[in-house]
Amino acid sequence: MSLNKIPTKDRESFTEHLQRSNRILALCGAGLSASSGLPTFRGAGGMWRNHEATSLATPEAFEADPALVWQFYSYRRHMALNANPNAAHFALAELARKRPNFVTLTQNVDGLSQRAAHPASQLHLLHGSLFDLRCTEFYCDYSEKDNFTDPIVPALAIPNDSTQPMPSTTDNTGEEASKSLAAAMQGNKASQEGKDVDISDAGNPMPTVSPEDLPHCPRCQKGLLRPGVVWFGEALPVKTMSAVDKFVEKADIDLMIVIGTSAMVWPAAQYIEVARGRGARVAVINMDTQDGERNLTKRDWFFHGDAGTILPDILFPVIGDISAQLKG
Repeated sequence: MSLNKIPTKDRESFTEHLQRSNRILALCGAGLSASSGLPTFRGAGGMWRNHEATSLATPEAFEADPALVWQFYSYRRHMALNANPNAAHFALAELARKRPNFVTLTQNVDGLSQRAAHPASQLHLLHGSLFDLRCTEFYCDYSEKDNFTDPIVPALAIPNDSTQPMPSTTDNTGEEASKSLAAAMQGNKASQEGKDVDISDAGNPMPTVSPEDLPHCPRCQKGLLRPGVVWFGEALPVKTMSAVDKFVEKADIDLMIVIGTSAMVWPAAQYIEVARGRGARVAVINMDTQDGERNLTKRDWFFHGDAGTILPDILFPVIGDISAQLKG
């Protein structure tokens, strides 16, 4: 099957089932935000500088080098704030408004679903958010939600590619100095237009940041703040998981939509089989055929391609045209 091209038979059978579905569950991964330009940090894109991105997403990494981990997350915050929700985010948000018994579970921490106005009561953040913070001091329970300050502290600003004027050591006519100043002015103009240094590339220099210049807790004045995301080895948020379990256990589920995820990370991945056990048929949208077709049954659908193209298409019979939302 060609990328993004849906066979007529699959489209018709999915549409028929979607239109009569009441209780719907979606599980979203990094592929949902890929067409917004955000890296998935999987496969070939799984490196940040010369580090495996997953190796920076642990409590041990933060304890060993909080400055490096904060630079990684400051970069991700910056990238997310400069990206826009894509059509898939808006399609899911509109489906939530049209189907009150539709719930989305997202493993993404980028805040794009929220910015697409996805109803908060129907959106569960399994892995937290880049824009939430909490104190690491054992006896301090300070936390903060939706901190969109960029950079969060001056030391974590993404450097820009400006050219600095340099005095000449050989020319005393002022000509070379004038050229250097002109180049600097042109470079600074480019920087003001948003040309940041790509610090994800190990070939580009990255400033050294001391622990004293990292975000600190405003309450205890002692502990470092950390991103409010769930790191490897940490438990998923209890309140979130309880709310999801309550939804799943309440009644049968008609449809499960799996978007842009390999569905290999537990416990989030378990909800696919849980939904099947409650009667759901499963629809998978994925760019990777190996991830997408894993464990599918004859009752399921696999739509190969970009979620930003496919989701608005297959959900159109219920959500209608969302092009105005994309322009807004």
